[in-house]
Amino acid sequence: MRFECAGQTHIGRRPHNEDAYCVLPERGLFVVADGLGGQEGGEVASQCVVDTFAGFSDRLDRDRDGTWPDAVDPARSREENYLAACTALAQRTLRVRRVGKLKEMASTVVALAVGERSAAVAHVGDSRLYRLREGQLESLTRDHSLIEELRAAGREPPGNPANLRHLITRALGTENAEPTVRRLETQPGDVFLLCSDGLYEPLGLEVLQEQLRAPASAQAACDALVAAAYAAGGRDNITAVVLRVAV
Repeated sequence: MRFECAGQTHIGRRPHNEDAYCVLPERGLFVVADGLGGQEGGEVASQCVVDTFAGFSDRLDRDRDGTWPDAVDPARSREENYLAACTALAQRTLRVRRVGKLKEMASTVVALAVGERSAAVAHVGDSRLYRLREGQLESLTRDHSLIEELRAAGREPPGNPANLRHLITRALGTENAEPTVRRLETQPGDVFLLCSDGLYEPLGLEVLQEQLRAPASAQAACDALVAAAYAAGGRDNITAVVLRVAV
């Protein structure tokens, strides 16, 4: 599978950037993490998650038959098992490091793994993966948040939903860190966007779709998306990773 990819992050209007990302096209790995827990904890948590994903990828690259941290699920693809292993390793690493000033740190994550024949996504929290296909944009992840849990149960959030949008129910480092992992099918022309809430919240689906439809390079698309989110008044850290599958 041939593709073009890039990433960009911006501090936004915050004093520190608690987002982190990695783009490893040679290994088919793309990750965005959004740290929680304040200045020091958020920065450490998100970078720890990204480093863990990249480190496990490096280990497999050097020894494809090496030992995995957990038993492989035969019902899952290699990419699904790979992302499940990465999130499990990241969870263990964060739990060990949650002491002292870092005792409240945690992180969301969304990760895309692209193999020779298939792809997979894993996420914890409210960082998202979108796919633009034939001009239409759709979210391939559902936030682990109070709002989404209420809606899944057929209930509307009480009061103003905007007041609840940042109440996530899962995060790496916390006791509830179970990832949602699913297999994806890709086709030529697909465009994938991994992003933190600092990108999608100020822009909305229509603007995201418009920006990704533009015939620009992956790097130009990332830069334009981040700039648009900042211009729209976004106060949070802003991160985007774009992957375009070659036609």
